[in-house]
Amino acid sequence: MSERTLILVKPDGVARGLTGQVLTRLEQRGYRIVAMDQRTISAELAGEHYGEHRGKPFFDDLVEFITSGPLVAAVVEGPGVVGAWRTMMGATDPKVAEPGTVRGDFATEMSHNVTHGSDSSESADREIGLFFPELG
Repeated sequence: MSERTLILVKPDGVARGLTGQVLTRLEQRGYRIVAMDQRTISAELAGEHYGEHRGKPFFDDLVEFITSGPLVAAVVEGPGVVGAWRTMMGATDPKVAEPGTVRGDFATEMSHNVTHGSDSSESADREIGLFFPELG
């Protein structure tokens, strides 16, 4: 069964020229990019995107970082893509992310970890609706 997920190449990944390498990994696994856009997002959109973290000590830092420059947002489709992309990204903390994962290979610190992926199909639906309302 096919599903969709939202992936973001965060501002650090875009600034470092990693967008192509991140997207290539998805395409090489057989997943299809169905929508993609490069943009700098507003603090309002960032706050909605990270809404589950509102009130936590790191919330403001998340919003500040994700709005600090352009990111690439993409909707990717294929069987099991939500879980597969989570595995392909690697652990949030690059110090413990396995080599061969995006974060294990490219991330420099936990707050600048190159990419985001929805953590469930429900989150994917919500996040896709935020970034690509025409698909939501």
